[in-house]
Amino acid sequence: MSSPRVPASPRSNELPIHELKPGFRTKTVATRLTPEELAEIEAAAEGTGQGLSEWLRETALGAARQRPGDPMELLLAEVWALRYAVLNLFHAGAQAASEGRLMMPESILKIRDQADARKLQQARKLLEEFLSAKTKAEGKER
Repeated sequence: MSSPRVPASPRSNELPIHELKPGFRTKTVATRLTPEELAEIEAAAEGTGQGLSEWLRETALGAARQRPGDPMELLLAEVWALRYAVLNLFHAGAQAASEGRLMMPESILKIRDQADARKLQQARKLLEEFLSAKTKAEGKER
């Protein structure tokens, strides 16, 4: 005894699965590796405690999502570093002169290294402050 077949309802008005479930991964990417490269990638994934697919996905997306160097940000970083270095060199030189001694080369290198270490962070902070102040000002005008 067989049951009568019920025709399937047409699915033409349904959304594709990737639109139905946002974030549902439906695409694949393939690549070719040498056995040595595969072993290297597997070891890296294992070292983080992740599966190979998860590690590859996170690594690829992390690289893709890194913010490229904004030329304005880089320029502001260099200007900030120059300002920091000049002011600190003048201050250190004046302090050394008032104490009757010379500035040591290590002091100059230390100031340079401090400026380099902080310049991008400071440039981003300045840009964020500028943009948030600009956004607030535009909001008040409306």
